[in-house]
Amino acid sequence: MGLKIVGPDFFDLSALLSEEEIAVQNMAHDWVRDRFNPHISKHYREGTFPFELQGEMGEMGFFGPTLPEKYGTAGINSVAYGLMMHELERGDSGLRSFASVQGSLVMWPIWKYGSEAQKNKWLPLLASGEKVGCFGLTEPDFGSNPGGMITRVKQEGDSFILNGNKMWITNSPVADVALIWAKDDEGEIAGFLVERGTSGFETPEIKGKLSLRASVTGEIVLSNCAIPLENKLPEANGLKAPLSCLSQARYGINWGVIGSAIACYEEAVDYAKSRIQFDKPIAAFQLTQQKLAEMLNEITKAQFLTLQLGRLKDRGTLNHKQISLTKMNNVRMAIEIARSARSVLGASGITDEYVSMRHAANLESVLTYEGTHEMHTLVVGESITGIPAYR
Repeated sequence: MGLKIVGPDFFDLSALLSEEEIAVQNMAHDWVRDRFNPHISKHYREGTFPFELQGEMGEMGFFGPTLPEKYGTAGINSVAYGLMMHELERGDSGLRSFASVQGSLVMWPIWKYGSEAQKNKWLPLLASGEKVGCFGLTEPDFGSNPGGMITRVKQEGDSFILNGNKMWITNSPVADVALIWAKDDEGEIAGFLVERGTSGFETPEIKGKLSLRASVTGEIVLSNCAIPLENKLPEANGLKAPLSCLSQARYGINWGVIGSAIACYEEAVDYAKSRIQFDKPIAAFQLTQQKLAEMLNEITKAQFLTLQLGRLKDRGTLNHKQISLTKMNNVRMAIEIARSARSVLGASGITDEYVSMRHAANLESVLTYEGTHEMHTLVVGESITGIPAYR
């Protein structure tokens, strides 16, 4: 018998995966279990991320792993990458977010839209974890409608001058480089690389979060921020460029939340078998078994849906509507499982000795970011009817 995935495999998903894909998942699982999980409760309480692990994450190949290996990446396929994100989010959504932003929202657009000089400078540094990046698209007044952005760029001599604000930016307070999306005087959107230390570039941290606490989130404030002309991504022209980056990140999210759901499901199963009430384990009660059966049912459906998403991506036939339907399904599935698992745990489930409530809180953010549940519903609705209901 060959390698098997770690976690529930009710319909032998392992048989549809290559040994390399399963090995990547197993490797990521072991690293998260041994190096991340022992510290997550502390970081979640304190609202911090374990940056001491970013170099290890680079060594493990967690950053931009589907990009060409010449840049120092792992060079794996999209399904293996998805299984990797699955395991990072089984640890915590903040861990997967860190890797997703670095790989899908910074490295991927540099590779897709950047110059050779930009690729050669930034991709190896980001792949190794030596440098951290962030993605500046969302603004205080423009989230679901990124085309309405207010951030502006003007060319003055041998510099571009950026002015504006970005909001809810993962990693901005610690990023060495920010990919900023801005409009010129003609209303055209383009991408620009802004390095830490540039005058007029500030990244205040957002405090008081009740979700994604083990992830550093901030603003980006651009005040007459001057960057060299060569910092513009030469091939990133129009709104389709940043939206294509979001599709890359959403793909990873769709795998990641299955990992979150599985962490909660497995915790609920273990607890139900060991918690004794009325002289027998609560797993012996019909209503508890119903909850566990429904969790496994939804996880199994999501596994096969998302595997097909990955196969389409590797074939080059994936479209954004399929990504939207999968995010719509998977995040809703995961958050419902996290809540149900917490109910199995009873009062114990509200403590950070257990993972389900932390995952439930994190998934409230995942339900909103990278396109709200409502927006993805309308993307699928437009695909069905041909009528765009969101504008």
